[in-house]
Amino acid sequence: MGDIYVVAEHRKGEIRDITFEMLFKARELCQTFSGRLTVLLLAGKASGFADELAKRADRVLVFEDDRLETFNSDLYKEMVSRVIQEEQPFLTLMGHTSWGMDLAPALSITTGLPLATDCVDIRESGGRPVVIRQIYSGKVFSRVSFKESPGYLITVRSGAFLPPEDAETTPGEIERRDVPADLPEARRTFVQFVETGAGEIDITQADFLVSIGRGVGEEENIAVIRELADKMGATLSCSRPVVDRNWLPKFHQVGTSGKSVRPKIYLALGISGAFQHVAGITGAGTVIAVNKDRKAPIFRVADYGVADDLFKVAEALKQQLP
Repeated sequence: MGDIYVVAEHRKGEIRDITFEMLFKARELCQTFSGRLTVLLLAGKASGFADELAKRADRVLVFEDDRLETFNSDLYKEMVSRVIQEEQPFLTLMGHTSWGMDLAPALSITTGLPLATDCVDIRESGGRPVVIRQIYSGKVFSRVSFKESPGYLITVRSGAFLPPEDAETTPGEIERRDVPADLPEARRTFVQFVETGAGEIDITQADFLVSIGRGVGEEENIAVIRELADKMGATLSCSRPVVDRNWLPKFHQVGTSGKSVRPKIYLALGISGAFQHVAGITGAGTVIAVNKDRKAPIFRVADYGVADDLFKVAEALKQQLP
């Protein structure tokens, strides 16, 4: 039906995880739509990214130039739109990141192709893509279809598709092309990366999170849970009420107004499970919830649940640890 393109995203000399997440989903879509998977890589000279990407795609289309080493929406929009207009891919996937939110709308205007943003799933219906999006702060999932078009643009939410560690690899080809000589000068210049709100820890990279909510009771009680997290080799995170009370800094917060996380294990202690929080843990592997309220919404999404006092459970766990 048509090829599927993924726009690779990189930063500070590393391919970002969202790229591999999109490639995992794109491989599945290629089977559905009978297409070939191509990665579009715009990078600086001798970036070394192409070999790694070729393991997960049928083709890597590479443009290397020092002007492309860091993201610049003026140059990237020009380059990607030319490729789309020349090669006519059926689907073009971009991350719903600072890159994608800047690039995708401009591409839609330039190419005239329809755009769906912040998608958590992509399916097929009647030979066209259908996307799933969260609305009302994650409380409702909406199913969005497109009018018929020669191609479609989609931005994908980080953490929506988690490739397994043993994801299949393929020996894809690498096709290098020269940057067009008539590429216009960018109207803006990259100065530096400034990480905002990173804080002392990055909960988005943690494999094991111990998360606390309103049920912790008082700020002084956090030390008990922090000790448990340290013994378990976990990272401490929290729900919004804990941050609102200034008990923990914002960079610990999970949820729609915090960060989306995807740990292998998520231990929720005293968290009720409001939809804003649950929306931030959709990428988690195993969710374990502890709450005195048997009707707490968190139990609807938990793989394992304990209806008991969180401090009793925390103490029992500590006794089992060295």
